This record gives sequence, C-alpha cells and structure tokens, in this order.
Amino acid sequence: MWYAILSEDVENSLPLRAIARPAHLARLDALVTEGRLLVAGPHPAVDSEDPASAGFTGSLVIADFPSLEDARSWANADPYLDAGVYRSVHVKPFKPVLP
Repeated sequence: MWYAILSEDVENSLPLRAIARPAHLARLDALVTEGRLLVAGPHPAVDSEDPASAGFTGSLVIADFPSLEDARSWANADPYLDAGVYRSVHVKPFKPVLP
C-alpha cells in the first residue's frame, strides 16, 4: 500500500539539510530502484522553484510499504530526522486516484 510521509522542518533547517542530504537521497534512490517511490520532494519556504537561502519548510514522500508500521519505521530512520532537520513526521495511508 502507498503511504504519505509528511515531514515539517525546524526553523533555519537549510544547513542541517546540506549535511544529511546525501544519506537522505541514498535512501530515496533505494526506493526508486525497488520501484516503490511514487514521488518525493521538499516544500520550498517561498513560492519559487529555487528558494535559495529561504530554504524549505518540510518534505513529502509517497512510497509503497507492506504496512503502516513499516512506513513509520522507514520514516523514523531518515537521516534528516537524525540530523535535526525535521521537528515532526506524520505517516498516513495514501490512495492514488488521479491521473
């Protein structure tokens, strides 16, 4: 089943993101390789493709996991969480409808 992982950043998270980004992306690449990633990306802090120093306010990952528990376990092992980038992480079942 698909699960949406919605994460909210702490204030001024950009330097923390930079440190943990390679490990964070490696985990997402593994989901891509396994055919389990629907979409992933950050939420820019400003209305711009390139938020520059404004940074990000959080992230969204929608991926396939065997259970809600597995999705939560994966989310709780995110390097961004360990690095202090995220102040909260919410995992919810997700049902793709469109397109």
